[in-house]
Amino acid sequence: MNTPKTFSILLASAFILSSCATDNDDYVETPTKTLLEQQIEATAGSKTALILPASNDFSAIPNDANNSITNAKVVLGQLLFHETALGKNPNMEEGMNTYSCASCHHAAAGFQSGIQQGIGEGGIGFGNHGEGRIKSANYVEADLDVQPIKSPSVLNSAYQKVMLWNGQFGAVGMNVGTEANWTVGTPKEANTFGFEGVETQAIAGLDVHRLMIEKDFIINSDYKTLFDAAFPNVSEDERYTKLNGALAIAAYERTVLANEAPFQNWLKGDDSAMSEDEIEGAMLFFGKGQCYSCHSGPGLNGMEFHALGMKDLTGDNIMTEVDEATKKGRGGFTGNPEDDYKFKTPQLYNLMDAGFYGHGGSFKSIREIISYKNNAIAENGEVPSNKLSPQFQPLNLTEDEIDLITYFVENALYDANLKRYQPESLPTGSCFPNADTQSSMDMGCI
Repeated sequence: MNTPKTFSILLASAFILSSCATDNDDYVETPTKTLLEQQIEATAGSKTALILPASNDFSAIPNDANNSITNAKVVLGQLLFHETALGKNPNMEEGMNTYSCASCHHAAAGFQSGIQQGIGEGGIGFGNHGEGRIKSANYVEADLDVQPIKSPSVLNSAYQKVMLWNGQFGAVGMNVGTEANWTVGTPKEANTFGFEGVETQAIAGLDVHRLMIEKDFIINSDYKTLFDAAFPNVSEDERYTKLNGALAIAAYERTVLANEAPFQNWLKGDDSAMSEDEIEGAMLFFGKGQCYSCHSGPGLNGMEFHALGMKDLTGDNIMTEVDEATKKGRGGFTGNPEDDYKFKTPQLYNLMDAGFYGHGGSFKSIREIISYKNNAIAENGEVPSNKLSPQFQPLNLTEDEIDLITYFVENALYDANLKRYQPESLPTGSCFPNADTQSSMDMGCI
């Protein structure tokens, strides 16, 4: 995008700057960067409170108490997450060994899918960052594995106690008391294992997305050595299991952090990491724009649920009907009418390659969704006005201010090196994140 014209932000507090001359010959205008530091201290407490840890600093990354992060688990989990040879339970033979966890959560799209409705089995093609994946002509809706809502990002998921837009995965925190909704025979039953959201989603996701981690596959491949290293204290009778594979995937996912983004580098002391326009945008993000009131902490996400009146999956390319439970968001899981139409606050890093925004992917640009929040006019007529979040109020941002916030989110929150989180190759030699013929051609894998 074109860099917006930098302008001075006038704060209504003690941070007001004067452009006029002063009688004090010693007067020095406070640098904008210092003002941003003060703004962050006022909202987040300190700059350090927003710093994402190094991906190998396992003690600093939020862990599940029942699934400590180790290097051996991360190495194994990274491979399993991308392993298309786990796609062994397809509805149609042509889907065999062609999809992986990374089909809908890959580095090229900021660990989202790159399309409005992610496709596992039944998808073909990849394009440059996932935008070229489409439904195979041989599949009907009943045989497809597609996301019922826009794929949330795996990035910075260590900072989420419960997972998915409705928060249905995770047996801790706000999900304590929802046990009656952990329905036997559904993915929500995975909550009964007692793990946090990242682990629970990994456990449930293997079955939901037709992936299989079988003992015979493990012990007859290079994965056996990797399981041995990751779970040395588990007896061999119980070591080579789907559960342990899922826990390794979750350990890996917790290390997928956007810790090389310019804003992160600025927080860690590199004053040149952000441009003046990015700094001005950050001032608005943590100030007048009130973005930080929902998008908080190191991941700039939130563990609260809000009804913002956004549309569900709509458009010519939607492959499945959106059911009523999905439309109701958190309420569709808890059954509490007070939760209806509320969706979890997403993280904000590496959105540039996502292509679609909002839980239904109804927005096509970052600026578009910022403008939507600025205007605070609900686009989804199915959401009753009395259900809308009290925080969904006009922000009175100018067009230039919207440009600056957009510029901050697009650029300062963009880690350009997420490929460091994908393997160079897989033990099976398979293509990834997809291994169908078209994807393999798109990625130069064959």
